[in-house]
Amino acid sequence: MKKRMTLLLTAIIIIVIVTSAFVTIETSKPSLSQAASKKPFYVGVTYSGNSVTEAEQLIDRVKSYTNLFVLQSGPLMDNLSATEQICDYAVNSGLNIIVCYTTNSLGNILDSLLNVAQARWGGHFLGLYFNDEPGGHMLDSKITFSENNNTIVKGENGQVTFSEVVGSGTNQTLNQFTFDPSGIVTITSTPASITGTWFPVGGNTTNQTTNGTSVEPTQTIYYPNGTICYTTDTTVTYEPNGTALNENGQVVTNHGNISQFEPYQQVLDANPLLNDTDAANLYLNNLQTTLSSIGNQSAVNLFTSDYGLYWFDYLGGYNAVFAELFGTQTDAQTLALVRGAADMQDKSWGVMIEPASQSPLSLQNGAQMYNELRRAYENGAEYAVVFNYSPSGNGTGLLQNEQFASIQKFWTNVAQNPKETNNVKGQDALVLPQNYGWGMRTPNDAIWGIWQPDNSSQQVWNAVQASLAKYGSKLDIVYEDPAYPTSGRYLHVYYWNQTI
Repeated sequence: MKKRMTLLLTAIIIIVIVTSAFVTIETSKPSLSQAASKKPFYVGVTYSGNSVTEAEQLIDRVKSYTNLFVLQSGPLMDNLSATEQICDYAVNSGLNIIVCYTTNSLGNILDSLLNVAQARWGGHFLGLYFNDEPGGHMLDSKITFSENNNTIVKGENGQVTFSEVVGSGTNQTLNQFTFDPSGIVTITSTPASITGTWFPVGGNTTNQTTNGTSVEPTQTIYYPNGTICYTTDTTVTYEPNGTALNENGQVVTNHGNISQFEPYQQVLDANPLLNDTDAANLYLNNLQTTLSSIGNQSAVNLFTSDYGLYWFDYLGGYNAVFAELFGTQTDAQTLALVRGAADMQDKSWGVMIEPASQSPLSLQNGAQMYNELRRAYENGAEYAVVFNYSPSGNGTGLLQNEQFASIQKFWTNVAQNPKETNNVKGQDALVLPQNYGWGMRTPNDAIWGIWQPDNSSQQVWNAVQASLAKYGSKLDIVYEDPAYPTSGRYLHVYYWNQTI
């Protein structure tokens, strides 16, 4: 009897312990509200046409399943009345707004908009989308920079042109340096004319000094092998061995020797963009100067979209960057780069869903767009915007029923679903070299739009691919920067030159 009672009591105790354990396990789970903790999230479309009516039609089409409208219209930038009318309509329809302007629009129109924005639209005015793809332009386009009262031009092919004025008064000379990616350096020296203007080599106009003496520009070409070619009214080629040749290749002895010219390395060192740090500083200084002029006008959030150099966009002053997604295999890398840059610098980030085809211009299909929107949200984005080019007379533009349906599905199934959260951060990090502005779209991409891949490029590329394969959506890609240490922020931190 006692034995049976003992067994019964033991069984009861075991049941109580097991039951308690299950209760403990259940109550230790996060509640639904905890699991659904979200960051603010905005999903919307852009309008880039020139019609108030079309913009309002687009707002009517999307207002029930978006909460953001981005007025990205070049033609309407200078039309404050139309801009206000569209923004009024969007806000009255329950949407938040971002308005696009460019450097060319700095001045009275933008000042007037900022002066009324907060009072007119309150918290629905999220900020300015200012300039487009600054990093992409650095990688792929010709850009003119102003630095220390000098002009620096970065060409599409990586060529760098730098101008300086030496001397004073009528003794001034304009020296234009052209640094070609091949290593060839060309210096065009033009004396000032009596009117203070200069004419290029080969021009039809001859400069004249104050005493009426005609002067011609000169051109000196330095080659990496040490050869120097000097042109005035004639051309003389100076070989490193001391030989001087005329245009016919004949030896001449009445034009001096190569020692009259600066050494090649000394000329090469005059390039204002010698390395990654030079390029980063030039990019950041110009971006900070431009954006700070807006910040001084009003406390306004600054947005842009881009397809490269996100880290440097944030350093330059942007509060939020929309990483452009094209429906390609590099989109996972894009998300790792933009999220890493934003989180490390305590900024916001989002995505811009871009056309999958440029010829003909067409958006991603519905299924692809839905997947891109969902992946961005699940990776921690705060904004998801669908680019929509809307030429006049084309109604809703690129967006068709298939894309509208995918945005609505995303809004219902993900953005408004209490079980889905965008409150996530990267857990692991890959650290790239400091100031290494490599486009990273392919292994052969340019560095800062100037240099071809260097000795580090393949190693960086391999590290990125290996890290993404190992950590997937948990990975942030960041840059080595003393101002933004990774210590204590991630479970695993790898550097580009370590084995992943």
